[in-house]
Amino acid sequence: MEWFLKVVKGHYADFNGRARRKEFWMFYLIYMIGYFALYIVGIILAMISTTLGSIVFGIIGLASLALVVPTIAVGVRRMHDVGKSGWFILIPVYNLILWITEGEKGDNQYGPDPKA
Repeated sequence: MEWFLKVVKGHYADFNGRARRKEFWMFYLIYMIGYFALYIVGIILAMISTTLGSIVFGIIGLASLALVVPTIAVGVRRMHDVGKSGWFILIPVYNLILWITEGEKGDNQYGPDPKA
Protein backbone atom coordinates (compact mmCIF):
# COMPACT_ATOMS: atom_id res chain seq x y z
CA MET A 1 0.00 0.00 0.00
CA GLU A 2 2.91 2.34 0.70
CA TRP A 3 4.03 2.08 -2.95
CA PHE A 4 0.57 3.06 -4.14
CA LEU A 5 0.46 6.04 -1.78
CA LYS A 6 3.99 7.01 -2.77
CA VAL A 7 2.91 7.31 -6.40
CA VAL A 8 -0.42 9.00 -5.68
CA LYS A 9 0.71 11.40 -2.94
CA GLY A 10 4.39 11.95 -3.64
CA HIS A 11 4.51 11.78 -7.45
CA TYR A 12 0.92 12.49 -8.59
CA ALA A 13 1.84 14.36 -11.77
CA ASP A 14 5.61 13.90 -11.67
CA PHE A 15 6.80 12.89 -15.12
CA ASN A 16 10.47 13.53 -14.30
CA GLY A 17 12.86 11.06 -12.76
CA ARG A 18 12.81 7.30 -12.66
CA ALA A 19 10.57 4.60 -11.16
CA ARG A 20 11.84 1.18 -10.16
CA ARG A 21 10.09 -1.97 -11.34
CA LYS A 22 8.90 -2.59 -7.79
CA GLU A 23 7.29 0.86 -7.52
CA PHE A 24 5.63 0.47 -10.91
CA TRP A 25 4.31 -3.06 -10.40
CA MET A 26 3.21 -2.54 -6.80
CA PHE A 27 1.23 0.53 -7.90
CA TYR A 28 -0.48 -1.47 -10.64
CA LEU A 29 -1.12 -4.44 -8.34
CA ILE A 30 -2.84 -2.31 -5.69
CA TYR A 31 -4.73 -0.39 -8.40
CA MET A 32 -6.02 -3.59 -10.02
CA ILE A 33 -6.94 -5.27 -6.71
CA GLY A 34 -8.91 -2.20 -5.67
CA TYR A 35 -10.57 -1.92 -9.07
CA PHE A 36 -11.66 -5.55 -9.20
CA ALA A 37 -12.80 -5.55 -5.57
CA LEU A 38 -15.01 -2.51 -6.19
CA TYR A 39 -16.22 -4.02 -9.46
CA ILE A 40 -17.32 -7.24 -7.74
CA VAL A 41 -19.04 -5.23 -4.99
CA GLY A 42 -20.74 -3.19 -7.72
CA ILE A 43 -22.02 -6.30 -9.48
CA ILE A 44 -23.36 -7.76 -6.23
CA LEU A 45 -25.04 -4.49 -5.25
CA ALA A 46 -26.44 -4.06 -8.78
CA MET A 47 -28.20 -7.42 -8.37
CA ILE A 48 -29.76 -6.16 -5.14
CA SER A 49 -30.53 -2.62 -6.23
CA THR A 50 -29.74 -0.82 -9.46
CA THR A 51 -29.32 2.43 -7.55
CA LEU A 52 -26.64 1.00 -5.27
CA GLY A 53 -24.88 -0.59 -8.23
CA SER A 54 -24.94 2.70 -10.10
CA ILE A 55 -23.42 4.50 -7.12
CA VAL A 56 -20.56 1.99 -6.85
CA PHE A 57 -19.90 2.07 -10.60
CA GLY A 58 -19.93 5.87 -10.43
CA ILE A 59 -17.32 5.71 -7.66
CA ILE A 60 -15.24 3.34 -9.80
CA GLY A 61 -15.44 5.79 -12.71
CA LEU A 62 -14.43 8.76 -10.57
CA ALA A 63 -11.56 6.84 -8.99
CA SER A 64 -10.32 5.71 -12.39
CA LEU A 65 -10.47 9.28 -13.65
CA ALA A 66 -8.56 10.54 -10.61
CA LEU A 67 -5.85 7.92 -11.15
CA VAL A 68 -5.28 8.52 -14.88
CA VAL A 69 -2.53 11.09 -14.32
CA PRO A 70 -0.50 9.13 -11.73
CA THR A 71 -0.86 5.97 -13.82
CA ILE A 72 0.61 7.68 -16.88
CA ALA A 73 3.25 9.41 -14.74
CA VAL A 74 4.53 6.18 -13.19
CA GLY A 75 4.60 4.58 -16.65
CA VAL A 76 6.66 7.46 -18.04
CA ARG A 77 9.04 7.32 -15.08
CA ARG A 78 9.37 3.55 -15.63
CA MET A 79 10.37 4.20 -19.25
CA HIS A 80 12.94 6.70 -17.98
CA ASP A 81 14.40 4.02 -15.69
CA VAL A 82 15.25 1.85 -18.69
CA GLY A 83 16.72 4.84 -20.52
CA LYS A 84 13.86 5.42 -22.95
CA SER A 85 11.67 8.44 -23.60
CA GLY A 86 8.28 8.49 -21.91
CA TRP A 87 6.64 8.35 -25.34
CA PHE A 88 7.52 4.64 -25.51
CA ILE A 89 4.45 3.89 -23.36
CA LEU A 90 2.43 4.43 -26.56
CA ILE A 91 4.01 1.40 -28.29
CA PRO A 92 1.78 -1.49 -27.16
CA VAL A 93 4.00 -4.59 -26.98
CA TYR A 94 7.38 -2.90 -26.63
CA ASN A 95 6.27 -1.00 -23.51
CA LEU A 96 5.37 -4.29 -21.83
CA ILE A 97 8.87 -5.56 -22.52
CA LEU A 98 10.35 -2.37 -21.09
CA TRP A 99 8.13 -2.59 -17.99
CA ILE A 100 9.71 -5.92 -17.06
CA THR A 101 13.26 -4.95 -18.08
CA GLU A 102 15.67 -4.05 -15.31
CA GLY A 103 16.50 -0.35 -15.16
CA GLU A 104 19.85 1.09 -16.13
CA LYS A 105 22.42 0.91 -13.38
CA GLY A 106 23.77 4.25 -12.23
CA ASP A 107 22.66 7.66 -13.37
CA ASN A 108 21.18 8.25 -16.80
CA GLN A 109 19.87 11.34 -18.58
CA TYR A 110 16.60 11.13 -16.63
CA GLY A 111 18.07 11.14 -13.15
CA PRO A 112 19.88 9.14 -10.50
CA ASP A 113 19.41 5.40 -10.03
CA PRO A 114 16.41 4.90 -7.71
CA LYS A 115 18.00 1.72 -6.29
CA ALA A 116 21.10 3.61 -5.14
